[in-house]
Amino acid sequence: MKRLFRFFMVFLLIGMFMAGAAFIALAMYYRDNFPVNTWINGVYCTGRTVQEVNEELALGQGESVISIVDGDGTRWEMDMGEAGVRPDYTEQLKSYLQTNASFYWLKNLGKTVSDQLWPKTYELEDEKLRKAFEELPFVKEELGRGQGVRVCCAEGGYYLQDDNENRLNVEKAYSCLRENLKKGNATLLLQESGCYEKLPDSAADLEQRDLWGQICSFTDRCGKIVYDMGAEKIPFTPEVASGFLKREDGSQSPWLDESGNIVIDEDKVRAWVTQLAEEYDTWKTEREFQTTRGDVVKVTYDTYGTQLDDAAETKYLLEALRTDFSETQVHIPAYSHQGFARGLDDIGDTYIEIDMTEQKMYYYADGELALETEVVTGDTGKRMGTHSGVNFVYHMQRDRILRGSGYASFVKYWMPIKGGVGIHDAGWRKTFGGEIYKNNGSHGCINTPTDIMGELYEMAQVGTPVITFY
Repeated sequence: MKRLFRFFMVFLLIGMFMAGAAFIALAMYYRDNFPVNTWINGVYCTGRTVQEVNEELALGQGESVISIVDGDGTRWEMDMGEAGVRPDYTEQLKSYLQTNASFYWLKNLGKTVSDQLWPKTYELEDEKLRKAFEELPFVKEELGRGQGVRVCCAEGGYYLQDDNENRLNVEKAYSCLRENLKKGNATLLLQESGCYEKLPDSAADLEQRDLWGQICSFTDRCGKIVYDMGAEKIPFTPEVASGFLKREDGSQSPWLDESGNIVIDEDKVRAWVTQLAEEYDTWKTEREFQTTRGDVVKVTYDTYGTQLDDAAETKYLLEALRTDFSETQVHIPAYSHQGFARGLDDIGDTYIEIDMTEQKMYYYADGELALETEVVTGDTGKRMGTHSGVNFVYHMQRDRILRGSGYASFVKYWMPIKGGVGIHDAGWRKTFGGEIYKNNGSHGCINTPTDIMGELYEMAQVGTPVITFY
């Protein structure tokens, strides 16, 4: 019995020794290898070394892109794999193993331990990273930009292209990118990192800045000139003003005189005045007129109309462009012929309309119908019909004897509109309107009832447009 007991004790001691030895062996093993049932970032780590786990985590874990925000706030991304960048978990894995390995492995026997780690740095392949960075569109554009300041011309006028201002320092930006990645930061804000700077101006750059200052001074001066065309006002925008500057042959750059000053091109000023006249002149042209009866007729400007004085306007404008005005100058142009109204519609909304088909006369004042009457116009049967056209009241007279071939007629109110043709009362007529003008019309004048003529005489004035048509 005693021998059996001694045998059992020896067996027990041997078993305890072997268990202790196994425990110590496992503790030593898990000092360099992850404990049983360990998962990190979804990767099974049991029995694996720090290097082995880091390799697998680096292949598919962590951020997959590098984000770079430029000076305009645009975010650009680079694929980490293509850029030769891998997350490095070595430091975090060693710390985890130190805390959870050796004799702590026993706590994992009855459960699964899952943890999440983030890299504190990234491994870099410098050549790949630089290539990927320089292939970003905004970096490529910067690398292709030349240094310098230059005055350029576009559709809206001149502008200053400053390639020295707010330039991306590519080398500094790349250095900041590498430092960020080494610190485990996959996002780089270029503006906040001080990667934009101003390059120093060369002597040529300073000359271009002086030229730009001259152009700005000129356009500002021109901006104080406003052409008053009546209903329309024409300000001298920088686009218009820039068109007055003389340019070098085959270039968009302004011509400079011997003193280095910009030069006004007189031919371009003259051409601008000519274009203005082409747009606004109505003298001897044809226009459409909306009749009271409802249709639209074409009438020719006869004695009435607007015509700019091109020579006078060219002279004024050349002087004005060289003058530094302190206040805005609203300029009414000079005319060789001037209508009752100014602008694209120089008939305006105050005029006399004579419809010779309907034998009606209308007087509009400020767009409102103020008078309407039947009239008798020139006798078409005797080829003395009143001519169509746009004329105007060029004189007003009371108590006048009208004389012509074979007649002398006293009238109380006389308003000539073209030569000897005018609007007047006809006390000798009892009726007006209808088709009287076809066989018993006037010698060309517009015969009007005396009482109505008296009203018209008081309302109209010299210069009032008169539109006659059939």
